[in-house]
Amino acid sequence: MVLLGLTLGGLAAGGLLHLAGEGAAGDTAWTAVGALGAAYSLSSVVSALVAGRVGVDVVALLALVGALAVAEELAAAVIAVMVASGRSLEDWSAGRATGELRSLLARRPSRAHRYAGPALETVGADAVAAGDRLMVGPGEVVPVDGTVASDQAVVDESALTGEALPVELVAGDHVRSGVVNAGGSFDFRATTTAADSTYAGIVRLVSEAASSRPAFVRLADRFALWFLPATLGVAGVGWVIAGPARAVAVLVVATPCPLILAAPVAFVSGLSKAARRGIIVKGGDVLERLAACTTLLLDKTGTLTTGRAVVTAVVAGGPLPADDVLALAASVDQMSPHVLADAIVGEARARGCVLVLPDKVEEVPGQGAAGMVGDRRVTVGKAAWAGVAGRPPWVVAARRRAAIDGSMTVFVGVDGVPVGVLVLSDPIRPDAARTLRSLRQTGINRIVMVTGDRSEVADAVGSSIGVDQVLSERTPTDKLDVVRVERSQAPTAMVGDGINDAPALALADVGIAMGARGSTASSEAADVVLATDRIERLAEARVVVARTRRIATQSVVAGMGLSLAAMGVALAGLLPAVWGALLQEGIDVAAIVNALRVLRVDARPVHLNSRDAALSRRFRAEHEAVRADLEQLRQAADALGTADPTEAMRRVHDVHRLLVEEIAPHELAEEHELYPTIGRALGGSDATGPMSRSHAEIAYRTRRLGRLLDAIGDQAPDQSDVIELRSLLYGLHAILDLHTAQEEESYLSLADETEPD
Repeated sequence: MVLLGLTLGGLAAGGLLHLAGEGAAGDTAWTAVGALGAAYSLSSVVSALVAGRVGVDVVALLALVGALAVAEELAAAVIAVMVASGRSLEDWSAGRATGELRSLLARRPSRAHRYAGPALETVGADAVAAGDRLMVGPGEVVPVDGTVASDQAVVDESALTGEALPVELVAGDHVRSGVVNAGGSFDFRATTTAADSTYAGIVRLVSEAASSRPAFVRLADRFALWFLPATLGVAGVGWVIAGPARAVAVLVVATPCPLILAAPVAFVSGLSKAARRGIIVKGGDVLERLAACTTLLLDKTGTLTTGRAVVTAVVAGGPLPADDVLALAASVDQMSPHVLADAIVGEARARGCVLVLPDKVEEVPGQGAAGMVGDRRVTVGKAAWAGVAGRPPWVVAARRRAAIDGSMTVFVGVDGVPVGVLVLSDPIRPDAARTLRSLRQTGINRIVMVTGDRSEVADAVGSSIGVDQVLSERTPTDKLDVVRVERSQAPTAMVGDGINDAPALALADVGIAMGARGSTASSEAADVVLATDRIERLAEARVVVARTRRIATQSVVAGMGLSLAAMGVALAGLLPAVWGALLQEGIDVAAIVNALRVLRVDARPVHLNSRDAALSRRFRAEHEAVRADLEQLRQAADALGTADPTEAMRRVHDVHRLLVEEIAPHELAEEHELYPTIGRALGGSDATGPMSRSHAEIAYRTRRLGRLLDAIGDQAPDQSDVIELRSLLYGLHAILDLHTAQEEESYLSLADETEPD
C-alpha cells in the first residue's frame, strides 16, 4: 500500500504541476514515479530469478524502461501505478481469501483453568496433561481434547465443523479442542496434551495448506516462459513498423497480471472456502489433483457407516418383555469397558429404561459381563455365558438374521436362564447414498468400496448405497494393490478413517481422511481432512475444487485474451502507451474480482434455517423410537404360528395399538409440520408427494389390520387368518423401514444445511 500511495501521489503531483504551467517539473515528477516502479519491478524480477523462476514482471520492467527511454513520462507513471495497484490488489485479495485460515490460527487456545485440589489455577494450554480436570468458562475455547465431567455442556463446533447450531453434550461425551463453550461453565477431563489435540492438528494442516503452491500457479510460471519471448517478438515488430514508441505501447498492455494474480487468488480463496466448511485441504496442488479425480475408493467402517455400534433389535426369548431385557443388560453394562457396552446403555436410556446400579460385577474377557441387578444375577455376552443350551428357535432365528444382515449378537441371561438377545450393527450413514449421487454429478464416474469386512456385510452395504464394485476382506496390503490398479487407469481419490487406511491414503492421488473420529495416522497421511463427521462434505469438497479451478481458468483465459487483443490494437497504432496502461489496469482488476467469486457462497440446492433444522432434528430423534417400534412388528409376525396362540395374538394387538397410538400420530405430524418445511426448501409443486403416498399406504394397511383383528375377535385365528396377519405385519414392517430410511436420507440429513434466519 505504501508503494501505491507514493506512485499515486507522484502521478497526481505531476498532473497538478502541468496544470500550473510547470510542465518540466511535472515531467520530472512522472519520471520519478516511473523510476520507482522500475526499481520495484527489478526487485521482483531478481526475487523470482533467485527462486528459480522467470518472473513475468520482466515485461513490466521493460515497459517502464522503454517508456522512460522514449520520454513517455506520463505513460511510465501510469505503468508504475498499474504495477503498484496490482500488487496492492493481490495483497488485499489474498488477505481476504485467507481470512478464514488466519482466524482459525488466531483462535488457538492459549490457556486453561485446571483444578489443583478444590481450587482453580490458570495455566498455559501447553502445561495440561492427560488426566487433568479442567473448567471451561462461558465463551471460552476448549484448550485440549477430553470428556465432559459435568452433567451437561453446550458447545459451538462451527469453527471445526461448520455446524451452525450448538451441540448439547452430557457426562462422558467426547469434546474436542477448539470448540467454544456456548453455555454455562462445565468441567471436563483432559485426554490429550495441547500438542496432540484436535485443534493443534488442524492448525498444522492449515499451515501446510497455506504454504503450498498450487500446480495451476506453477503452470502460470511455465506460461510466462513462452509469453515473454512472444511479447518481445510482437514489440520488436512494432519497433520495426513505427519505432520504439510503438514497441513501448505493446509492452504496456502485455504485462500478464491476470496470470500472476488471478490464479493464486482463486486457489487461496478455494482453500479458505473449504476450511470454512470443515474441509481442511493441505495445499492448492491438492485442489488441482482432487478436481482431476474420476475414480473414488471408499472404506466402509467409519466412512460409509457411522463406525459406532447401535442396537437395532431386542429379541425377547422368554416371559420378560424386550424393554426389560434391555434394561437388565444395560444395568450390568454400565460398569463394563467393552466397546459394545456404551451402545447398549445408550439405547436403554434412549428408550427411557430405568437402570439399576449393579453389585458384584465381573468381566470375563471373551465371554461377557455379569452382575447382581437387585436380587437377580444377570449375564450379558456370548450365548453360552448367558445360559443358552441347544438350538432354541428364537436363538436360531436371531443368529440367522444377524448373519444375513452382518450384525452382532449379545445374549442376556437371568439367573442362568436365557431371556433374550440384543442385535447390534454399524448403521449406514443417512447421507451416504445422497453423497455418492452428488459425487457422480461432479464427474466421479467410478466408485469402489474397499473394506476388510466380510463379503456378505460389504455386499449389503454396497448395494444399499449404489457403489459400482465391492472389494471385501481386503488387508491394508490388498488395499494398496487396489489403489495401484485404479491409479493406473484413472486419477484416483481414496477415503478412509482408520490406521489401516493410512498407507492407501498416502498412495492415492488424493487421500481423504474422516478426521472427526478417525485416527491421527489417517489424517496425517491424507491430503484432505474432513473435520466434521459428515461424509456429504466430500461432495462439497468436489464442488469447491471444481469451481475454484473453473474460475481460475476463466480469469486467466479471459484476462490474457484481453491483453493479447490489446497488444494487437497497440501494434496497429490505435492504442497509445498511456491509454494502454489504463486499459491493462482495468483488465487486472476484472481478473482479480472474477477470481474472488470463489469466496461467494453458492446457492446450494437446499437451505434450512435454524428453526427448520431444529424441527428436522426433532423428527430424526423420533425416528429412533419408531425403529424400536418396527422391531415389535417383526417379532409379532414371527410369533404367529410358532408361539402360543393367545400370546401371539396379544402381541399382534399390542403392535396394532402401537401403530394407532404412536406411529400414526408421528406420521401425521410429519405430514403437517415436517413436509411443508421440506417442501419449501426443496421447491417444486409436490416435492414430498412420494413420501405422502407412503403415509397413505401405511394408514391403509393399519386400518386393514384393525378390521381383521375386529373380525377375528376373541376366537383363535385359523390358518388363513395367520397368513393374512403375517402378510400385513411383514408388509407394514417393510414399508415403514424403507420409508423411515428414505426420510432420513432425503430430508432429515438436511438439518446440517442451515442458513441464518
